[in-house]
Amino acid sequence: MKKYACAFTGHRPDRFSFGYDENDEKCIKLKAVMSDWITAMIIGGIRTFYSGMALGVDQWAAEIVLDMKQQYSAVRLIAVRPCETQADSWLEEQRERHYKTLAVCDEVITLYKHYTRSCMFERNRYLADHADYLLAVYNGGAKCGTAYTVNYAKQKHRQLTIVHPDTLAVESSTTMDAFRRRSEIKFVKGDG
Repeated sequence: MKKYACAFTGHRPDRFSFGYDENDEKCIKLKAVMSDWITAMIIGGIRTFYSGMALGVDQWAAEIVLDMKQQYSAVRLIAVRPCETQADSWLEEQRERHYKTLAVCDEVITLYKHYTRSCMFERNRYLADHADYLLAVYNGGAKCGTAYTVNYAKQKHRQLTIVHPDTLAVESSTTMDAFRRRSEIKFVKGDG
């Protein structure tokens, strides 16, 4: 039986209308949409999830997957860090959250010891290279790491689900119901 994987990509909070305010109604709704898609993917048989561990979408997706592991024990979360120093310049609270999440990941892959000019792009390619699906929170802008990752995933013929952060409109190569109806994989709460 093929094991499916999904990677996440998305903007940092400073690109959202709500910024870093996770109590803002727009942020809460965005996380709910992400959670719905992740749940549908798990029900559809995706067991492995990759997060680039950046602030915002990557962090939120990782936390959603970790919450889901309580119900679906076979789910794995793999952190893919561009470098060991990824969080060094973040606020203390952000660093603590980052390291707390890393501590409970099933695996942590770190591409470089220190930041390089290409490490972020290499991390983004790693995510798309190792996943069948990409869940992106993306506003359509042309010059950002999220755009790069979405375009690279398209070149690799990955299945894409794109959530617009402001409108919550979803553009997807599949539907949530299609994940839920997948007949080749039976995945029941608690099963491995």
